[in-house]
Amino acid sequence: MTAAAGQKLDLPLIPAPGRVAVLEVGTGERFNALASAQWQVLERSARTLAADPCVRAVVLRGAGGTFCSGSDLREWQHGTGADVSAAFCAIEAALQALEAIPVPTVALVQGVATGAGCQLALACDLQVLEATSLIGMPIARLGMLIPPTFANRMSLRIGPSRTKDLLYGGRLLTAKEALDMGLVTTVTETGRAWEEVQQITTRWSTLSQASLKASKTAVNQGLAPLDNPARALPQGPAADTKEFFSRVNDFLNRKRQTTHR
Repeated sequence: MTAAAGQKLDLPLIPAPGRVAVLEVGTGERFNALASAQWQVLERSARTLAADPCVRAVVLRGAGGTFCSGSDLREWQHGTGADVSAAFCAIEAALQALEAIPVPTVALVQGVATGAGCQLALACDLQVLEATSLIGMPIARLGMLIPPTFANRMSLRIGPSRTKDLLYGGRLLTAKEALDMGLVTTVTETGRAWEEVQQITTRWSTLSQASLKASKTAVNQGLAPLDNPARALPQGPAADTKEFFSRVNDFLNRKRQTTHR
């Protein structure tokens, strides 16, 4: 079946008892930076999958050979602080809908997973990165104000000090660095990520589906005392309006100049 706004659901893909849903985000343009409407479609798609009793696993990937570079900054170029905060609400809703899928999920990461794209990968249970992929949260470059839920997705995996180091520095991790740090689960040779994902989901098909779902629930419930308080907090401002919009405009202008050379 097909979803709007450049997102696609393929059911089934891998022959096995039940179905493996492949959720593809973006259109392959602009490194699959997603506008608010696309995040909203992703939320609805995730909720559809969560309610389908025939789905036994979900694979999330980006169109055109790259994963997701986060939010489409163009929609904020002439916006307000309220617009940015509303966009962050849409992003968080999509991420939590993905996390609420009761069956195992895996992110297939090629190219980049940056900003909200990094969060998108971490919202999945497993992450399979190609060796040449980059992942990280370079939000300090733009003056974005990270919400506690975003920080938790990193610090629950790699600890608070490493999370702060990455957020303060704004640097991107190579796939190997992310694996060594414990941020992601698997790194493959370039061009082999899809094969690895197929092997993972095929192994899942031979196991008790009830057991897999119970395992996911048990881990999530164990982390809930650390995770739920952040989710219950009211959302604060998502950007430092004193410099955010000038930084966004500078970034987009540099990108245009580079493109036209």
